[in-house]
Amino acid sequence: MKAVQILGSQNDHRIILSDTLPRPTPTGQQVLIKIHAAGITADEVIWPELYASSNRVPGHDISGTVDALGPKYSGPLSVGQRVYAMIDADAPQGGQSEYAIAMPNEIAIKPSSISHAEAAALPIPALTAWEAIFKRANLDKGSKILVTGASGAVGVMLVQMAKKLLNAEVIGLASSSNHAMLAELGADQVLDYNDPDWHNKVQGVDAVFDTVGGETLTKTWNTVNGTGIIVTVGDPAPAWAFDRGQPEELQNHPEVRWLHFIVSPDGDTLSKVASLIDDGTLKPIPVVAFEVEEAVEAWKFAAQRGRKGKAVIKFVAEK
Repeated sequence: MKAVQILGSQNDHRIILSDTLPRPTPTGQQVLIKIHAAGITADEVIWPELYASSNRVPGHDISGTVDALGPKYSGPLSVGQRVYAMIDADAPQGGQSEYAIAMPNEIAIKPSSISHAEAAALPIPALTAWEAIFKRANLDKGSKILVTGASGAVGVMLVQMAKKLLNAEVIGLASSSNHAMLAELGADQVLDYNDPDWHNKVQGVDAVFDTVGGETLTKTWNTVNGTGIIVTVGDPAPAWAFDRGQPEELQNHPEVRWLHFIVSPDGDTLSKVASLIDDGTLKPIPVVAFEVEEAVEAWKFAAQRGRKGKAVIKFVAEK
């Protein structure tokens, strides 16, 4: 079957399209999905889990149809259903292939109002935003929040969920070319990240949701109130992530909470997101779809800064 593979090492890798990998067979409770589209997360080329896998197939955001069920599967899914999923990072094979294995808890029925390409862009961004807002920050309705990298895939979902589901005052940080789009999605204010003084133009936020890391993350400490929270999913992770010490900024902000997390698969949350997409509460992420034969070009596009849309590889043409 056709599949993307990442060869080499984290520091010296190359991306190819292979046609020699065998089609997987579901065992136990596994579900075999015929992939119609798979999203690209460009940072995956630095994830150690990819290089520990047996066949180096990347990709965790998928949309497709149920092709076969493992002999011990007893859930509600049936062959032919349209589904989408986030495959766990530790899975033996990723989703950028004609067929992929997923576990039942990773899968949800695909939103019916959007294409497979749009659905394949959603899982990691939507799950990350949901976990940040509702499981990590636990904010009250009407809170004031700052989203960095607001025009990116995770940022777009953060802005919408905070505004539509929490009625938050949302401040986005993005390039000026994306300000109008973010305003349409519900941002009350958008700051230009090219302005070196942006962090002095907003104060007293209850929560920072950072998707960028680095210097941007450091500057956000100047924007949060004394008892607020800073949640980052920036990649690479900050030095203090994974219990490796504490942020230096605590010296001046001792009561601010801070955390970094890596999102986990959650089919139940994806079901909620699908309903919110289908009823119009949330809008899908803009995508740029590539045919499977253009997979290498798709990865090059995904690595570009300032791109308009999340890169998706189509394995099946949509009618």
